[in-house]
Amino acid sequence: MSVEPRVTDAEAGSDAGAEAGSDAGADTGADTSAAEAAIAGLKFGVDGLLAAIVQDDESDRVLMLAWMDAEAVRRTLTTGRVTYWSRSRGEYWRKGDTSGHRQYVRSVASDCDGDTLLVRVVQIGAACHTGTRSCFDGRELSAVVGDPAAE
Repeated sequence: MSVEPRVTDAEAGSDAGAEAGSDAGADTGADTSAAEAAIAGLKFGVDGLLAAIVQDDESDRVLMLAWMDAEAVRRTLTTGRVTYWSRSRGEYWRKGDTSGHRQYVRSVASDCDGDTLLVRVVQIGAACHTGTRSCFDGRELSAVVGDPAAE
């Protein structure tokens, strides 16, 4: 079952509308033509989404991975706050609007294929919905450690 992420704020429900009201259409002085050109160069999956890896700009720590469609990328590039597409809820969410754990954009880069973003942020509070700083805290998997000197 695939979720169609391109919905209007009114269709997305009250939470998305509240988030949209706080950042969509805001006159931020951002160069929207630059944002549109950047979005045009990205490669979204068949579900209309691409992965966004979020990294703490101060510590370089990977905080989380989330999903964006073109509108979420547009909002992120033009508002200074990070917006995602929630696959489980089927709506936009701007990180921190309900939890207070906000993310402020420091930079956004695409990978060499244009199908993944690296979003560097100033993170206020926990990045993970479980309350941990990173979604990867305490979730290590057992793996054989490779040794480059052994080859």
